[in-house]
Amino acid sequence: MTTIFKTPHELPAAVGKHLGYSDWLTIEQDRINLFADATGDHQWIHVDPVKAKDGPFGKCIAHGYLSLSLVNLFLPQIMEVQEMKMGVNYGCDKVRFPAPVPVGSRVRGGGEMLSVEEVKGGFQAVVRVTVEIEGGDRPACVIETISRFYPED
Repeated sequence: MTTIFKTPHELPAAVGKHLGYSDWLTIEQDRINLFADATGDHQWIHVDPVKAKDGPFGKCIAHGYLSLSLVNLFLPQIMEVQEMKMGVNYGCDKVRFPAPVPVGSRVRGGGEMLSVEEVKGGFQAVVRVTVEIEGGDRPACVIETISRFYPED
């Protein structure tokens, strides 16, 4: 369920609160291959199912940066800010990849509002997104996203 903020002015009240979860997404080999093509990272642990079968993970795994990039898909499912003229990704802090994501796994993002501060013309929000692996004991990725939201008024 998406947490909806009617305006960016409502963001500060959410500090310290869990914002919810995205939908589950199955990580298929096609997605991994497309990411490899986009980034030029064709390491066998990602794109060679035959060799990866005998490798350390028993099958291909997603790139860590693929797990990270999915946060861009998950964040709008976790939270929505309305009545704004613009929202921008400002950066990120403290990115970690605690566990590999084997092909065929399902992942989702969960978000927690860490901080909100006023910046010129808007608000800067830091949301910790944890990319969970269904049935896993450690997350695939933990990132502190930094976004700026500029109200219509």
